[in-house]
Amino acid sequence: MEMCFEFLTQEKRVTQRELFYKLLCDSPHYFSSQLQVNRTIQDVVALLRCSRYSLGIMASSKGLVAGRILLQEPNQEAVDCSACGSSGYAISGDLNLLESLIMKTDARYIVVVEKHAIFQRLAEDHVFNQIPSILLTAKGYPDIATRFLLHRVSRAFPDLPILALVDWNPAGLAILSTYKFGSIGMGLEAYRYACNVKWLGLRGDDLQLIPQQSLAPLKPRDLQIARSLISSTTLQDNYRQELAVMMQSGQRAEIEALYFNGYDYLGKYLAKKIVQANYI
Repeated sequence: MEMCFEFLTQEKRVTQRELFYKLLCDSPHYFSSQLQVNRTIQDVVALLRCSRYSLGIMASSKGLVAGRILLQEPNQEAVDCSACGSSGYAISGDLNLLESLIMKTDARYIVVVEKHAIFQRLAEDHVFNQIPSILLTAKGYPDIATRFLLHRVSRAFPDLPILALVDWNPAGLAILSTYKFGSIGMGLEAYRYACNVKWLGLRGDDLQLIPQQSLAPLKPRDLQIARSLISSTTLQDNYRQELAVMMQSGQRAEIEALYFNGYDYLGKYLAKKIVQANYI
């Protein structure tokens, strides 16, 4: 808390990684690992009942946005995210900046994509023009800044459905659940940026679209994640049913398996699922 106070009085912000190295130099007997620092931050957040951002701890963001949305920082020109190419618009770790963004969109959907490579493919193919949409990815498990921006967009445009495209495996469901319910590891902040995300795909009924040889056996890590999900009190019944099918089959499928139908098939797949309102 003393170090956070020091940063705040200097009007500085630090990432958790930067804070760890500062503490490692100043207090090596107290903090010897990043995990210890992360847990202590969580304890301070719980003790003071505040956000880590208000402590001067900045999110380290890896998220990207593309598609039919204009984002304008104060006193800056608006950025057209549909013109950012396959690399997308990099989401800032400054939550105050994200909160101050002026946003305009004519999209009808928000599509949250688990994987960076799939995000790039969809952006490169301008799928957001075929399906008027905003694409967002955190390149795996979502960081706070990416979740914050998704929550901010959903507050600004509450009528836009948020649809998730993840691998058909326990990790994919865990990533979706983090967007939808929050992260247990965030303590009191767990539900702060939760959004009403729907599961678009991949799902069990999509396995007919991919060849059997593209399926892979579940890994020990998958089984560990599955057990954690099953023990969760927030997981809804239809998600539990999907998870049970995964466990019974002992197999997993990745989004890339859809390329069996052609590299341009992803957009067609999304359009078909959305038109049928085939999401849960």
